[in-house]
Amino acid sequence: MKEFNLPCFGITVKVENGSGSITSTDLKTEHQDEEDELYNASIDGIESIILAHACAGIDISTPEYIEGIETAVEACSHNF
Repeated sequence: MKEFNLPCFGITVKVENGSGSITSTDLKTEHQDEEDELYNASIDGIESIILAHACAGIDISTPEYIEGIETAVEACSHNF
């Protein structure tokens, strides 16, 4: 099993045999209103693509990939 502890948003990805799991500690907001729910849905999408990339064998620990995650999350936060 491979485990990635990314240096942003408390993201941990575990991959084994083409499947895996992802957790984060600093991405989602507590459900307070509809806008928070929409933001969290966007974050779910970002987490899903990170996990999919890891399962496909893409190295999600590179500085360039981390920068992409940070940019995507920042873009989400500007839209809500």
